[in-house]
Amino acid sequence: MTGSYVAFDGITRRWDGKGGVHDISLSVAEGSFVSILGPSGCGKSTLLRLLAGLERPSAGAIHIAGRDVTHLPASQRGLSMVFQSYALFPHLTVRENILFGMKVRRVPRPRREAKLAEALEMMGLEGLEKRKPAALSGGQRQRVALARAVVSGHPLCLMDEPLSNLDAKLRNSVRRDIKALQRNLGLTVIYVTHDQAEAMSLSDQIVLMQDSKIVQTGRPEELYDRPNSVFAAEFIGDPPMAILDGAVLGLETGDQVGIRPEHISLAEPDAADLVARVAACEYLGAETRVILAHPKARGLAVALPGQNNLQIGQEVALGLPQEHRVLFRAAAGAAEKDPRSIAGRASPNSRPVIAERHLQPSS
Repeated sequence: MTGSYVAFDGITRRWDGKGGVHDISLSVAEGSFVSILGPSGCGKSTLLRLLAGLERPSAGAIHIAGRDVTHLPASQRGLSMVFQSYALFPHLTVRENILFGMKVRRVPRPRREAKLAEALEMMGLEGLEKRKPAALSGGQRQRVALARAVVSGHPLCLMDEPLSNLDAKLRNSVRRDIKALQRNLGLTVIYVTHDQAEAMSLSDQIVLMQDSKIVQTGRPEELYDRPNSVFAAEFIGDPPMAILDGAVLGLETGDQVGIRPEHISLAEPDAADLVARVAACEYLGAETRVILAHPKARGLAVALPGQNNLQIGQEVALGLPQEHRVLFRAAAGAAEKDPRSIAGRASPNSRPVIAERHLQPSS
């Protein structure tokens, strides 16, 4: 784990042998924005709480800036935390909430005032200093929580589902605030979310978790373009990667092929790789998302520009470009390790599949 700012080394925390996290090893670079992504119950919040010192591991070690903090209390780890629930004191004003931590640490008054002014301006809270949380909108409350993290002066900030309580418009706005804050201050941010759109738009690195373990890590484009498992393929993307039974494309029974909706196109019947039926059409303005049904596929969709006149139940011929297909082996659900091993196995009516290489998970 040399060269990392935050390092988990074989971290395990279980309750009666269930839940939590299992044998997690992860390295986070200084100044990076890392999202821990996964479904509910996968262990992502437990991992954040272990880093914060709110939980203690049963095995493994945690290092921050080269210092072993595994058994240190939260107050000695040199980090700030932003919670889903904002965690503001309801009886204190915006000003008092932001200054609270600095007062506890006995930061001199002139420095407190300077940091307060800086945080209020950065987070767009000027003029709201005397209001209490009940008089603020959800977005304003979350900005107060972010301002409190700013004035702490800690280079490491942990965020646990900070946008979950906001509506869609506010989520987009505060998401931009968080990214600008991280860049302007050079913070190392570790961000827990179940929302893959948040993780994709914010992160330098995504850590995807399933069932208490890390299943894939990498840049957003790596997880999107080169998922190493069917789970990763279907969890990342909206709509997710379509998964087809390999047999319909001339592969062995049990193998599966993935392809992103933007790479699927309508084709002439005599050049089709697949024929499916229109199940639904979702007009989104710039494009129409056509949801397709096929007995040997799930998540099958195609994006067409503008409006279209396709009818529900209509059969459509589809082109599935070979360079955008990913093969998942039946045995482990993992991406094909050696694309050459499937050469020549396609049926006469389908082009050969070119699969992405297998990406090894981090733990």
